[in-house]
Amino acid sequence: MMLKAGTVQFHHRANDKAYNMSVVERFTQEAAERQVKILAFPEMCLTGYWHVRNLRRDQLEELAEPVPSGASTQAVLSLAARYDMAIGVGLIERAEDGLLFNTYVVCLPDGQVHRHRKLHAFESDDIASGDSYTVFDTPWGVKVGVLICWDNNLVENARATALLGADIVMAPHQTGGCHSRSPQAMGLIDPVLWENRHNAPEAIEAEFRGPKGREWLMRWLPARAHDNGYFLLFANGVGEDDGEVRTGNAMIIDCYGRIIAETWKAQDALVVADLDLDLLPLATGRRWIRGRRPELYGLLTQLQGHELAPRQARFSEAPVVKTVE
Repeated sequence: MMLKAGTVQFHHRANDKAYNMSVVERFTQEAAERQVKILAFPEMCLTGYWHVRNLRRDQLEELAEPVPSGASTQAVLSLAARYDMAIGVGLIERAEDGLLFNTYVVCLPDGQVHRHRKLHAFESDDIASGDSYTVFDTPWGVKVGVLICWDNNLVENARATALLGADIVMAPHQTGGCHSRSPQAMGLIDPVLWENRHNAPEAIEAEFRGPKGREWLMRWLPARAHDNGYFLLFANGVGEDDGEVRTGNAMIIDCYGRIIAETWKAQDALVVADLDLDLLPLATGRRWIRGRRPELYGLLTQLQGHELAPRQARFSEAPVVKTVE
């Protein structure tokens, strides 16, 4: 059985939800014309991303919305119903208790709304981290999970999502071209290359395909799909984002870790592929999972003594010293 999926990269505008929603509407229509049933947009694509680290609490609250009653969620719900599609978008959620979250909202054509609150949020001191995994049924007989950006970097999250039954994981990001404290991880891209993308596309595309973009992703992202036996929809920002340049690289990865569709273009883009669901039952990762020995894994839940909160870990300059006894 084939299921057509799509993933989007686009250059959002900070604080401009009207413009960003117009991009979502445009790509959703294009995806519908190509018979897509599951469509992933990037992390915080409706609100903008990296600029939020500099916003005051009141500015964040003004940008945030409740879920599912907020205007953005309701607009995406309408699109999902109109096009018979599952659509995922990122925004800042204002919860009933006043907490703010980096949230990914997935709207289904039957009116259901599922939300995933980023488990490892670091964008602002005022944005809290979520505390639960997200896996849900869809009208197409597959379960979909969500992991936002850094959530995918920790193997425990990928495995937990798989154990909850995910066949497809939406993986919305804002990554590539990031300033990293790790010497061999990503690195900044000169924004001038992005500004000159129309005149010299080969220069920025070389960065997108190199160690600051695709080469970085290839070190770990396909392994998440392969080791856990699920399809992965990688959606990402593209272009200059408050001093950093996101590398796009929107791609769809099958349950064997193979890239079945991708782009490295320096532009807004939709990537579409047919997911062969018949590959799932005997996928290598799923077979290996059946051989797990949970009685050995207690160590994974024990504190090691050097844990940091997500924001501290993201920005710490201190070297990591293992404290295993």
